[in-house]
Amino acid sequence: MLAALGLVACSLIVLTNATRGDIPGSPHYYVVRQGAYAAVGLVLAILLTRFDYSRLRELKYGLYAAMLGLILVVLALGTAARGSKRALSLPFFSFQPAELGKLLLILALSAFVVDRLRRLRDRDTTARVMLLALVPALLVMIEPDLGSGFVYTAIALTVLFIAGTTWRHFVALAAIAGVGIALTLVVAPAAGVQVLKPYQQQRLTGFLNPSSDPRNQTYQINQSRIAIGSGQKSGRGAAHATQTRLNFLPEHHTDFVFAVVGEEFGFLGAAVVLSLYALLIWRTLRILTLAKNLYGALIAGGIVAMFMFQVFVNVGMTVGIMPITGVPLPLMSYGGSSVIVTLMAIGLLQSIHVQARVSGRGKGRALNV
Repeated sequence: MLAALGLVACSLIVLTNATRGDIPGSPHYYVVRQGAYAAVGLVLAILLTRFDYSRLRELKYGLYAAMLGLILVVLALGTAARGSKRALSLPFFSFQPAELGKLLLILALSAFVVDRLRRLRDRDTTARVMLLALVPALLVMIEPDLGSGFVYTAIALTVLFIAGTTWRHFVALAAIAGVGIALTLVVAPAAGVQVLKPYQQQRLTGFLNPSSDPRNQTYQINQSRIAIGSGQKSGRGAAHATQTRLNFLPEHHTDFVFAVVGEEFGFLGAAVVLSLYALLIWRTLRILTLAKNLYGALIAGGIVAMFMFQVFVNVGMTVGIMPITGVPLPLMSYGGSSVIVTLMAIGLLQSIHVQARVSGRGKGRALNV
């Protein structure tokens, strides 16, 4: 929780400097809303710490159905922005069901795996679990939201790994993924079928060849690398952060917020942020080992996969080692859905930790008796 609060504080500081001139007449527009989202998320997290997570196992079908229902609703009624439907317009903020779907998928998949634990080495079990994850993943990719789709897949693979799925199944899944990538990127375009959107193709080709078109498809990556590099050791400060202040850096409050950290606070600021993520991930792994049952361990494993994947991909794309996919940086990027869901996940981790401590004390008393 301390690591999460530290990241929220870093987010508010960075957004204060980076978005001061984004909304004329409202220099604290994004900061106030980010603080409100964090407050709501903290309240929900505290409530979840007092809830027995094991009860959620009985609701797996309802949780999975709710996840699919929300994604289908956004496809039908979602607000279109920049060529994609990812959010539902609510009175106070735009809600992205794909973000909540990450947590619902973790809860549902973990329950399904526990129910089939005795048949975990069967190919049928692995196939069913991956199918349960790929259905919502493909739906969010249709929005299109490739980043969330990849997060869903990473969650499923991690849950299977923690449950003890045999390595042969992972090799088979890797082979199938390789065939799918080849069909998407090579065979389908050769046959005249474009699976990826034009801008998605530009992002991929721009990642493979960063210097190909610096004014168009590689503009975001190049500006991000310039921002981070110009920060050097201790940063340029908000007043001299020209990449951010003069709007050369796109999406500086969402996808590329880490580049703002690098420019304004340099290597030291980036190290602080990454250290907080390392603490958060380490504690999550610790909770995974302490869980009182397999269901809790799988939930913690799914959450750590969600954290690690998003941090690696987001930070990686800002420094040019990963393609741009629109994955937010947890608790740092501006956005109500991401912040609230991330804090809810931390609340579940606290619940797993509390239940493990209570269970441990109970066993200790039993042994003493």
